[in-house]
Amino acid sequence: MAKRVLSVGQCMPDANGIARFLTSHFDVVIEESDVEVDTMEKLKQQSYDLVMINRKLDADYSDGIELIQKIKKSSDVKPCRLMLVSNFPEYQEEAVQAGAEYGIGKKEYRNPETVARLQPYLG
Repeated sequence: MAKRVLSVGQCMPDANGIARFLTSHFDVVIEESDVEVDTMEKLKQQSYDLVMINRKLDADYSDGIELIQKIKKSSDVKPCRLMLVSNFPEYQEEAVQAGAEYGIGKKEYRNPETVARLQPYLG
């Protein structure tokens, strides 16, 4: 059965890149969300195996780590694993401290370690 992924805040080229990467390695169905309000509504209504949140949401440049904190504090959302999409280790560490799993960067799609990092959630 396909795993469900919510991709949050990616610009069109990055959303397409993530989708190509994920579908080439995993059996996934990907939905997209551009802003916090839409993301929170989707998380209240549906379960996702993984929510991949951009460090800066493209639509309004809001902070992805702050969104992770809001999701973790909300009792209305269905349980899900959160992951930051960022090339910068310092932001990955900050996201982990906020309750996310250590995420991936857009420059890491060709690394075998990236697939291995996603395997527990999407495999």
